Amino acid sequence: MESTQLGWRSLLRRQWPLACALLFLVGGEFLGDVGWWHVPGAVVVCALAVLAPRRPFDAALTAATAVVASSLMLRVVGVAPISPMIGGLVVAEVAALMAIVAVVVRHVPPARVVAGVVLLVAVSAIAAVVRPEYRSPYWPDGYSGPGFWPQTVFGGVLLALSIGTGLYFRARDRERATAVQAEVAAAQHAERMALARELHDVIAHYVTGMVVHAQAAQAVPAAAQEALPIIVRSGNEALTEMRRLVGTLRGTEADAPTASSDLADDVRGVVERSGQPVRLHVDLPVSVPPSLGRSVLRLVQESLTNARKHAEGVSSVDVSVSVSDGVVHVLVSDDGRAQKTAPVGGSGGYGLVGMRERVELLGGRFSAGARAGGGWEVRAALPVTR
Repeated sequence: MESTQLGWRSLLRRQWPLACALLFLVGGEFLGDVGWWHVPGAVVVCALAVLAPRRPFDAALTAATAVVASSLMLRVVGVAPISPMIGGLVVAEVAALMAIVAVVVRHVPPARVVAGVVLLVAVSAIAAVVRPEYRSPYWPDGYSGPGFWPQTVFGGVLLALSIGTGLYFRARDRERATAVQAEVAAAQHAERMALARELHDVIAHYVTGMVVHAQAAQAVPAAAQEALPIIVRSGNEALTEMRRLVGTLRGTEADAPTASSDLADDVRGVVERSGQPVRLHVDLPVSVPPSLGRSVLRLVQESLTNARKHAEGVSSVDVSVSVSDGVVHVLVSDDGRAQKTAPVGGSGGYGLVGMRERVELLGGRFSAGARAGGGWEVRAALPVTR
Protein backbone atom coordinates (compact mmCIF):
# COMPACT_ATOMS: atom_id res chain seq x y z
CA MET A 1 0.00 0.00 0.00
CA GLU A 2 1.06 3.59 -0.56
CA SER A 3 2.86 5.36 2.25
CA THR A 4 3.72 9.05 2.40
CA GLN A 5 6.65 8.27 4.75
CA LEU A 6 5.36 10.92 7.14
CA GLY A 7 6.96 10.68 10.58
CA TRP A 8 4.94 10.80 13.77
CA ARG A 9 6.21 14.23 14.75
CA SER A 10 5.51 15.62 11.31
CA LEU A 11 2.08 14.00 11.42
CA LEU A 12 1.33 15.63 14.77
CA ARG A 13 2.40 19.09 13.54
CA ARG A 14 0.32 18.68 10.42
CA GLN A 15 -2.82 17.03 11.79
CA TRP A 16 -3.38 18.62 15.19
CA PRO A 17 -6.05 21.10 13.94
CA LEU A 18 -8.05 18.25 12.42
CA ALA A 19 -7.59 16.14 15.55
CA CYS A 20 -8.87 18.94 17.77
CA ALA A 21 -11.88 19.57 15.52
CA LEU A 22 -12.83 15.88 15.41
CA LEU A 23 -12.30 15.55 19.17
CA PHE A 24 -14.69 18.46 19.66
CA LEU A 25 -17.31 16.81 17.45
CA VAL A 26 -16.97 13.43 19.18
CA GLY A 27 -17.12 15.13 22.59
CA GLY A 28 -20.39 16.72 21.56
CA GLU A 29 -21.88 13.26 21.13
CA PHE A 30 -21.68 12.72 24.93
CA LEU A 31 -23.41 15.97 25.88
CA GLY A 32 -26.97 15.76 27.10
CA ASP A 33 -29.14 12.73 27.67
CA VAL A 34 -28.19 10.79 24.58
CA GLY A 35 -27.15 7.27 23.71
CA TRP A 36 -23.56 6.35 23.10
CA TRP A 37 -23.66 3.16 21.00
CA HIS A 38 -22.56 5.03 17.87
CA VAL A 39 -19.63 6.78 19.62
CA PRO A 40 -17.03 3.92 19.43
CA GLY A 41 -17.41 3.68 15.67
CA ALA A 42 -17.15 7.47 15.34
CA VAL A 43 -13.98 7.51 17.47
CA VAL A 44 -12.36 4.83 15.30
CA VAL A 45 -13.19 6.66 12.06
CA CYS A 46 -11.93 9.99 13.47
CA ALA A 47 -8.66 8.38 14.59
CA LEU A 48 -8.20 6.93 11.10
CA ALA A 49 -8.80 10.38 9.59
CA VAL A 50 -5.99 11.82 11.71
CA LEU A 51 -3.62 8.97 10.78
CA ALA A 52 -4.67 8.82 7.12
CA PRO A 53 -1.70 10.80 5.69
CA ARG A 54 0.67 7.96 6.68
CA ARG A 55 -1.21 5.25 4.72
CA PRO A 56 -4.15 6.84 2.89
CA PHE A 57 -5.63 3.84 1.09
CA ASP A 58 -5.31 1.59 4.14
CA ALA A 59 -7.08 4.25 6.19
CA ALA A 60 -9.94 4.32 3.66
CA LEU A 61 -10.34 0.53 3.76
CA THR A 62 -10.25 0.42 7.56
CA ALA A 63 -12.67 3.34 7.88
CA ALA A 64 -15.12 1.59 5.55
CA THR A 65 -14.87 -1.53 7.68
CA ALA A 66 -15.42 0.49 10.88
CA VAL A 67 -18.55 2.17 9.45
CA VAL A 68 -20.02 -1.19 8.41
CA ALA A 69 -19.22 -2.76 11.79
CA SER A 70 -20.72 0.19 13.68
CA SER A 71 -23.85 0.04 11.51
CA LEU A 72 -24.34 -3.67 12.17
CA MET A 73 -23.84 -3.13 15.90
CA LEU A 74 -26.48 -0.37 15.97
CA ARG A 75 -28.87 -2.61 14.04
CA VAL A 76 -28.33 -5.51 16.46
CA VAL A 77 -28.88 -3.41 19.59
CA GLY A 78 -31.71 -1.52 17.92
CA VAL A 79 -30.39 1.93 18.83
CA ALA A 80 -30.48 4.77 16.34
CA PRO A 81 -27.50 7.16 16.18
CA ILE A 82 -28.20 10.51 17.83
CA SER A 83 -28.77 13.41 15.41
CA PRO A 84 -27.45 11.80 12.22
CA MET A 85 -26.23 14.27 9.63
CA ILE A 86 -26.54 12.23 6.42
CA GLY A 87 -28.45 8.99 6.46
CA GLY A 88 -27.23 7.20 9.56
CA LEU A 89 -23.85 8.94 9.80
CA VAL A 90 -23.31 11.42 12.62
CA VAL A 91 -21.45 14.73 12.22
CA ALA A 92 -18.12 13.39 13.47
CA GLU A 93 -18.23 10.44 11.07
CA VAL A 94 -19.11 12.67 8.11
CA ALA A 95 -16.27 15.06 8.91
CA ALA A 96 -13.79 12.20 9.32
CA LEU A 97 -14.84 10.52 6.06
CA MET A 98 -14.53 13.87 4.24
CA ALA A 99 -10.97 14.22 5.56
CA ILE A 100 -10.10 10.68 4.48
CA VAL A 101 -11.49 11.26 0.98
CA ALA A 102 -9.41 14.45 0.65
CA VAL A 103 -6.25 12.65 1.78
CA VAL A 104 -6.86 9.72 -0.60
CA VAL A 105 -7.42 12.06 -3.55
CA ARG A 106 -4.27 14.00 -2.62
CA HIS A 107 -1.83 11.13 -2.20
CA VAL A 108 -3.10 7.95 -3.88
CA PRO A 109 -2.75 7.02 -7.59
CA PRO A 110 -5.88 7.73 -9.71
CA ALA A 111 -7.07 4.11 -9.97
CA ARG A 112 -7.08 3.69 -6.19
CA VAL A 113 -8.59 7.13 -5.72
CA VAL A 114 -11.67 5.94 -7.62
CA ALA A 115 -11.78 2.66 -5.67
CA GLY A 116 -11.38 4.37 -2.29
CA VAL A 117 -13.96 7.11 -2.93
CA VAL A 118 -16.52 4.66 -4.34
CA LEU A 119 -16.01 2.37 -1.34
CA LEU A 120 -16.56 5.17 1.18
CA VAL A 121 -19.67 6.39 -0.65
CA ALA A 122 -20.99 2.83 -0.77
CA VAL A 123 -20.55 2.22 2.97
CA SER A 124 -22.23 5.58 3.67
CA ALA A 125 -25.22 4.39 1.67
CA ILE A 126 -25.15 1.04 3.52
CA ALA A 127 -25.13 2.87 6.85
CA ALA A 128 -28.23 4.80 5.81
CA VAL A 129 -30.03 1.51 5.09
CA VAL A 130 -28.74 -0.64 7.95
CA ARG A 131 -28.80 1.77 10.89
CA PRO A 132 -32.10 2.33 12.68
CA GLU A 133 -33.87 5.55 11.77
CA TYR A 134 -33.54 8.43 14.20
CA ARG A 135 -36.53 10.51 15.24
CA SER A 136 -36.15 13.60 17.39
CA PRO A 137 -38.71 14.15 20.14
CA TYR A 138 -38.84 17.79 19.06
CA TRP A 139 -40.05 17.06 15.53
CA PRO A 140 -43.72 17.62 14.72
CA ASP A 141 -45.90 14.55 14.47
CA GLY A 142 -46.15 14.71 10.71
CA TYR A 143 -42.40 15.26 10.12
CA SER A 144 -40.17 12.23 9.60
CA GLY A 145 -36.86 14.00 9.05
CA PRO A 146 -35.08 15.19 5.89
CA GLY A 147 -36.12 13.30 2.81
CA PHE A 148 -33.94 11.13 0.59
CA TRP A 149 -33.20 13.69 -2.10
CA PRO A 150 -32.25 16.60 0.19
CA GLN A 151 -29.81 14.33 2.04
CA THR A 152 -28.47 12.97 -1.26
CA VAL A 153 -27.88 16.45 -2.66
CA PHE A 154 -26.26 17.63 0.57
CA GLY A 155 -24.05 14.53 0.65
CA GLY A 156 -23.06 15.11 -2.97
CA VAL A 157 -22.05 18.68 -2.15
CA LEU A 158 -19.89 17.50 0.75
CA LEU A 159 -18.34 14.79 -1.44
CA ALA A 160 -17.52 17.32 -4.14
CA LEU A 161 -16.00 19.60 -1.52
CA SER A 162 -13.80 16.77 -0.24
CA ILE A 163 -12.66 15.74 -3.71
CA GLY A 164 -12.01 19.35 -4.69
CA THR A 165 -9.92 19.91 -1.58
CA GLY A 166 -7.86 16.81 -2.33
CA LEU A 167 -7.36 17.84 -5.97
CA TYR A 168 -6.28 21.32 -4.89
CA PHE A 169 -3.61 19.99 -2.53
CA ARG A 170 -2.56 17.37 -5.10
CA ALA A 171 -1.94 20.16 -7.62
CA ARG A 172 -0.07 22.17 -5.01
CA ASP A 173 2.12 19.18 -4.19
CA ARG A 174 2.85 18.66 -7.88
CA GLU A 175 3.76 22.34 -8.35
CA ARG A 176 5.96 22.26 -5.26
CA ALA A 177 7.73 19.12 -6.47
CA THR A 178 8.29 20.70 -9.89
CA ALA A 179 9.70 23.84 -8.27
CA VAL A 180 12.01 21.81 -6.06
CA GLN A 181 13.24 19.79 -9.04
CA ALA A 182 13.88 23.01 -10.96
CA GLU A 183 15.81 24.48 -8.02
CA VAL A 184 17.88 21.31 -7.66
CA ALA A 185 18.62 21.26 -11.39
CA ALA A 186 19.61 24.94 -11.30
CA ALA A 187 21.86 24.36 -8.29
CA GLN A 188 23.47 21.36 -9.98
CA HIS A 189 24.00 23.37 -13.16
CA ALA A 190 25.54 26.26 -11.22
CA GLU A 191 27.83 23.85 -9.39
CA ARG A 192 28.89 22.20 -12.64
CA MET A 193 29.60 25.60 -14.19
CA ALA A 194 31.64 26.63 -11.14
CA LEU A 195 33.69 23.42 -11.30
CA ALA A 196 34.12 23.81 -15.06
CA ARG A 197 35.46 27.33 -14.55
CA GLU A 198 37.84 26.14 -11.84
CA LEU A 199 39.12 23.27 -14.00
CA HIS A 200 39.54 25.49 -17.03
CA ASP A 201 41.03 28.52 -15.29
CA VAL A 202 43.30 26.71 -12.83
CA ILE A 203 44.25 23.24 -14.02
CA ALA A 204 44.42 24.23 -17.69
CA HIS A 205 46.64 27.15 -16.73
CA TYR A 206 49.26 24.92 -15.14
CA VAL A 207 49.01 22.20 -17.79
CA THR A 208 49.44 24.76 -20.57
CA GLY A 209 52.60 26.04 -18.88
CA MET A 210 53.95 22.50 -18.61
CA VAL A 211 53.28 21.82 -22.31
CA VAL A 212 54.86 25.10 -23.44
CA HIS A 213 58.04 24.54 -21.41
CA ALA A 214 58.23 20.92 -22.53
CA GLN A 215 57.99 22.03 -26.17
CA ALA A 216 60.69 24.61 -25.54
CA ALA A 217 62.94 21.94 -24.01
CA GLN A 218 62.24 19.66 -26.94
CA ALA A 219 63.09 22.36 -29.45
CA VAL A 220 66.21 23.54 -27.58
CA PRO A 221 67.77 20.62 -25.67
CA ALA A 222 70.17 22.97 -23.88
CA ALA A 223 67.18 24.66 -22.20
CA ALA A 224 65.92 21.40 -20.68
CA GLN A 225 67.71 21.94 -17.36
CA GLU A 226 65.93 25.29 -16.96
CA ALA A 227 62.55 24.03 -18.16
CA LEU A 228 62.35 20.84 -16.09
CA PRO A 229 62.14 22.57 -12.66
CA ILE A 230 59.37 24.83 -14.00
CA ILE A 231 57.48 21.80 -15.33
CA VAL A 232 57.84 20.00 -11.98
CA ARG A 233 56.63 23.05 -10.06
CA SER A 234 53.65 23.52 -12.38
CA GLY A 235 52.78 19.83 -12.08
CA ASN A 236 52.87 19.96 -8.29
CA GLU A 237 50.71 23.08 -8.25
CA ALA A 238 48.23 21.44 -10.63
CA LEU A 239 48.04 18.40 -8.34
CA THR A 240 47.49 20.66 -5.33
CA GLU A 241 44.64 22.47 -7.05
CA MET A 242 43.13 19.17 -8.20
CA ARG A 243 43.22 17.82 -4.64
CA ARG A 244 41.51 21.00 -3.46
CA LEU A 245 38.75 20.57 -6.02
CA VAL A 246 38.28 16.92 -5.05
CA GLY A 247 38.16 17.95 -1.39
CA THR A 248 35.51 20.54 -2.23
CA LEU A 249 33.43 17.89 -4.00
CA ARG A 250 33.74 15.58 -1.00
CA GLY A 251 32.84 18.41 1.37
CA THR A 252 36.10 18.22 3.31
CA GLU A 253 37.54 21.52 2.09
CA ALA A 254 34.48 23.52 1.16
CA ASP A 255 35.96 26.76 2.43
CA ALA A 256 39.59 26.21 1.52
CA PRO A 257 40.65 29.44 -0.24
CA THR A 258 43.11 29.58 -3.10
CA ALA A 259 44.04 33.16 -2.31
CA SER A 260 45.90 34.42 0.72
CA SER A 261 45.08 37.56 2.65
CA ASP A 262 47.45 39.56 0.43
CA LEU A 263 46.00 39.74 -3.08
CA ALA A 264 48.96 41.77 -4.36
CA ASP A 265 51.43 38.99 -3.46
CA ASP A 266 49.11 36.40 -4.99
CA VAL A 267 48.94 38.33 -8.27
CA ARG A 268 52.74 38.69 -8.31
CA GLY A 269 53.08 34.94 -7.76
CA VAL A 270 50.76 34.17 -10.68
CA VAL A 271 52.72 36.54 -12.92
CA GLU A 272 56.08 35.07 -11.92
CA ARG A 273 54.92 31.51 -12.50
CA SER A 274 53.60 32.38 -15.95
CA GLY A 275 57.16 32.86 -17.29
CA GLN A 276 56.00 35.63 -19.62
CA PRO A 277 57.40 39.16 -20.15
CA VAL A 278 54.87 40.85 -17.88
CA ARG A 279 54.84 44.47 -16.76
CA LEU A 280 52.85 44.43 -13.54
CA HIS A 281 51.04 47.30 -11.87
CA VAL A 282 49.26 46.62 -8.57
CA ASP A 283 47.48 49.29 -6.56
CA LEU A 284 45.42 47.78 -3.76
CA PRO A 285 45.11 50.30 -0.91
CA VAL A 286 42.27 48.34 0.70
CA SER A 287 41.78 44.67 1.50
CA VAL A 288 39.69 42.56 -0.86
CA PRO A 289 37.26 39.81 0.23
CA PRO A 290 38.63 36.27 -0.35
CA SER A 291 35.91 35.32 -2.86
CA LEU A 292 36.66 38.41 -4.93
CA GLY A 293 40.40 37.81 -4.61
CA ARG A 294 40.00 34.30 -6.01
CA SER A 295 38.09 35.65 -9.00
CA VAL A 296 40.74 38.32 -9.67
CA LEU A 297 43.46 35.65 -9.61
CA ARG A 298 41.47 33.46 -11.99
CA LEU A 299 41.00 36.37 -14.39
CA VAL A 300 44.72 37.14 -14.42
CA GLN A 301 45.63 33.43 -14.77
CA GLU A 302 43.23 32.81 -17.63
CA SER A 303 44.24 36.00 -19.46
CA LEU A 304 47.92 35.08 -19.24
CA THR A 305 47.12 31.54 -20.38
CA ASN A 306 45.21 32.89 -23.38
CA ALA A 307 48.10 35.19 -24.27
CA ARG A 308 50.45 32.20 -24.18
CA LYS A 309 48.14 29.88 -26.14
CA HIS A 310 46.60 32.16 -28.75
CA ALA A 311 49.17 34.90 -29.41
CA GLU A 312 52.55 34.80 -31.05
CA GLY A 313 55.29 37.37 -31.17
CA VAL A 314 54.39 38.69 -27.71
CA SER A 315 57.07 41.07 -26.46
CA SER A 316 55.23 42.33 -23.39
CA VAL A 317 52.04 41.72 -21.40
CA ASP A 318 50.64 44.48 -19.23
CA VAL A 319 48.80 43.38 -16.08
CA SER A 320 47.10 45.97 -13.90
CA VAL A 321 45.06 45.33 -10.76
CA SER A 322 43.81 48.39 -8.90
CA VAL A 323 41.00 49.59 -6.67
CA SER A 324 39.15 52.87 -7.02
CA ASP A 325 35.74 53.98 -5.75
CA GLY A 326 35.00 50.55 -4.32
CA VAL A 327 35.65 48.73 -7.61
CA VAL A 328 38.53 46.37 -8.45
CA HIS A 329 39.76 47.02 -12.00
CA VAL A 330 41.62 44.25 -13.80
CA LEU A 331 43.38 44.90 -17.11
CA VAL A 332 45.48 42.37 -19.02
CA SER A 333 46.73 43.32 -22.49
CA ASP A 334 49.40 42.02 -24.84
CA ASP A 335 51.01 43.19 -28.09
CA GLY A 336 50.96 39.82 -29.85
CA ARG A 337 49.21 38.72 -33.01
CA ALA A 338 46.83 35.83 -33.54
CA GLN A 339 48.39 32.43 -34.11
CA LYS A 340 47.97 30.83 -37.51
CA THR A 341 48.28 27.31 -36.08
CA ALA A 342 46.14 25.56 -33.51
CA PRO A 343 46.99 26.59 -29.92
CA VAL A 344 48.59 24.25 -27.41
CA GLY A 345 46.04 21.72 -26.24
CA GLY A 346 43.42 23.02 -28.69
CA SER A 347 40.84 25.68 -27.96
CA GLY A 348 37.62 24.74 -26.24
CA GLY A 349 36.27 28.27 -26.43
CA TYR A 350 35.34 28.27 -22.75
CA GLY A 351 37.96 30.68 -21.40
CA LEU A 352 36.21 33.95 -22.21
CA VAL A 353 32.83 32.42 -21.35
CA GLY A 354 34.09 31.34 -17.94
CA MET A 355 35.65 34.72 -17.22
CA ARG A 356 32.48 36.56 -18.20
CA GLU A 357 30.35 34.26 -16.02
CA ARG A 358 32.71 34.70 -13.08
CA VAL A 359 32.57 38.50 -13.33
CA GLU A 360 28.81 38.68 -13.84
CA LEU A 361 28.17 36.42 -10.85
CA LEU A 362 29.91 39.06 -8.73
CA GLY A 363 27.88 41.88 -10.26
CA GLY A 364 30.78 43.21 -12.35
CA ARG A 365 31.42 44.20 -15.97
CA PHE A 366 33.59 42.28 -18.42
CA SER A 367 34.92 42.97 -21.91
CA ALA A 368 37.53 41.35 -24.12
CA GLY A 369 38.67 41.97 -27.66
CA ALA A 370 41.38 43.04 -30.05
CA ARG A 371 43.22 46.29 -29.38
CA ALA A 372 43.28 49.09 -31.92
CA GLY A 373 47.08 49.01 -32.15
CA GLY A 374 47.33 45.23 -32.22
CA GLY A 375 47.19 42.59 -29.56
CA TRP A 376 44.42 41.53 -27.20
CA GLU A 377 42.90 43.15 -24.14
CA VAL A 378 40.80 41.88 -21.24
CA ARG A 379 39.04 44.30 -18.89
CA ALA A 380 36.98 43.56 -15.80
CA ALA A 381 35.45 45.75 -13.09
CA LEU A 382 34.26 43.98 -9.95
CA PRO A 383 32.57 45.79 -7.04
CA VAL A 384 34.14 45.29 -3.62
CA THR A 385 31.34 43.83 -1.47
CA ARG A 386 31.73 42.53 2.06
